[in-house]
Amino acid sequence: MEQHEIDTLRNLMEYEAARSAPPEGFPALPDLPGGRYTDPRFFELEKQHIWRKSWLLASHIDEVPEPGCFRLWENAGQPVLIVHADSGAINAFYNTCSHRGAPIVTQEFGQRPRLVCKYHGWTYSHDGELLAIRDPEDFRGLDFSCRGLKPIRCERFGNLIFVNFDDGAPTLLDWLGPVADEWEEFQFDKCRLAARHSFDLDCNWKIAMEANTEVYHVRSIHPKTVYPILDDRRNVNTLYPNGHGRMVAPAPKGINDPRAIRMPEGAEIETVGEIGRTCTQSYGVFPNWVSPLSQRALPPLLFWPNGIDKCRLETWTMAPDWGNDPKPDMWTVNDGECLTQVLLEDTEFGVWIQKSVESYGFKGVPLSYQEARIYHWNQHADRMIGIDNIPLELRVEQVIGDEWMYPNDPRLDQMAETWSAQDLRAAVK
Repeated sequence: MEQHEIDTLRNLMEYEAARSAPPEGFPALPDLPGGRYTDPRFFELEKQHIWRKSWLLASHIDEVPEPGCFRLWENAGQPVLIVHADSGAINAFYNTCSHRGAPIVTQEFGQRPRLVCKYHGWTYSHDGELLAIRDPEDFRGLDFSCRGLKPIRCERFGNLIFVNFDDGAPTLLDWLGPVADEWEEFQFDKCRLAARHSFDLDCNWKIAMEANTEVYHVRSIHPKTVYPILDDRRNVNTLYPNGHGRMVAPAPKGINDPRAIRMPEGAEIETVGEIGRTCTQSYGVFPNWVSPLSQRALPPLLFWPNGIDKCRLETWTMAPDWGNDPKPDMWTVNDGECLTQVLLEDTEFGVWIQKSVESYGFKGVPLSYQEARIYHWNQHADRMIGIDNIPLELRVEQVIGDEWMYPNDPRLDQMAETWSAQDLRAAVK
């Protein structure tokens, strides 16, 4: 992050602390329809469009480190086979034999010189080509060239492996947009996978995710864990294209630990700049990634639907090589035995929220300016689904315009017109 960007964020923190109302021109946010959390029609639209058209984090190169290594991945409701090919490429296919639809693999992880279907022995290369079949004399005119495994879009960002079920989707870099540029300092191509665990939760996946995309709840839900070490009034939200968002929040003045979530000790990512080292710098990547990033760890949280009222939380920790030290794990206790206290505070309350949103009294969600990232996410979700495909009573109004989308930010002009940076700092002392 360049120095002028750091200075801008610091000034915006003071602007946020000094304001007594939302920024001039920021729209009033209409209620989110309550049915977006409970209506089976909207849940089906999410499956058909959001999960089918988005880039989804599926694996890390450490899970398929050598040619022939594979992993089975089914978090998005489709059977996906990720394979490290002899060429060095990482490929993804539907785990479906082109003969009778049997699975090619049934193990979660493994390594094979060829991919052989257990049902009838059809054999495929790591690039999905059909190489051999049993009893070929019994097939007449079988064209091997069109009987390979069905590929799935698969691209990497550093050591991360993403998949997308939509052949017409933009590239992963285009999808990430400015976020990819900002992530260069975190060296995703050098960090190893230290921990990955899953936990089933009894609430809609968006309820669980949204608890990690705003700080409005911090004083109430995290009074002893996060609130004492995060200045929620100086939090700066940034909205990016494609539904992504970022929050940057400093520690309260006088607090020595500069981050709301305490990072593991160990080797550092030397290229991480001042903001990543002294603030909670957290990203939401559409549709289901939330993660603080620092010089110590890259720890995404991923939220996957397991039904309309259940979801799966995946906790990852990536870090520079830890040598002989214990593997770092930001989010769990005793190598996945349970979630850390901060996540328990969010996830346990999510069960109570689910009960409440299913009540006759729940009609909609009035969001504050601090919760704008949630509204921004929902606007993009409707555009991805197709607004006309959504029942009228379940749509969100498209009220946050491009003028609030990075790199645009009307707050900067308002700061320049009202206060100098020095005035801003004086105003909140």
